[in-house]
Amino acid sequence: MNTSGNARHLSRLDRLLGGVERALGAVGGAALEARPSPASGRRDVSMEEGERRRVAGLMRVNHTGEVCAQALYDGQAALARDAGTRAHLLAAAAEETDHLAWCAQRLRELDDRPSLLNPLWYAGSFAIGALAAAIGDRVSLGFVVETERQVEAHLHEHLQRLPEGDARSRAILETMQAEEARHAANAQARGGVDLPPPIPSLMRFASAVMKAVAYRV
Repeated sequence: MNTSGNARHLSRLDRLLGGVERALGAVGGAALEARPSPASGRRDVSMEEGERRRVAGLMRVNHTGEVCAQALYDGQAALARDAGTRAHLLAAAAEETDHLAWCAQRLRELDDRPSLLNPLWYAGSFAIGALAAAIGDRVSLGFVVETERQVEAHLHEHLQRLPEGDARSRAILETMQAEEARHAANAQARGGVDLPPPIPSLMRFASAVMKAVAYRV
């Protein structure tokens, strides 16, 4: 059976329903990584309770960020007009699924949990991604560029805040940072436009709210 041919003829509604199905996996914690975690083989360290809670809070924020990234890509892919753009978005989303699974695994190791508000984060990000795609592929790719640049910056900040000996969390975040930068560069190379003011500032504000809430809830 020619599955690629079938995929090309999926309607926008079909793709939206497929996104909903993937949402259940992302929010429900069923996402499975295709690649081993970068933390594999890295020695874990014992932490005092306050330090453990701090690292868990950072990893919860990063897990929520990956839920949002998965939703954004799914929303964009569902309404992408060009098949090449859709394939690009879905390939990036597959790497974000790995990131999501790695963060979830690290949270379990830290005896902690994901954000309780992940369904809301997913729904909001999916809507933003679908809206961007409805405007046009170049705007949609511009959202990818700006989003990934902001994620790369906050991962840099989190790397500075990790305990020196936490090699497992550090390996995960460093790999994620490199791949987010590549996603931004690839989206820009495909024609992503710079978003006009005040959109980048509004995105930074929304991200700051998400990080503050997800760190605790």
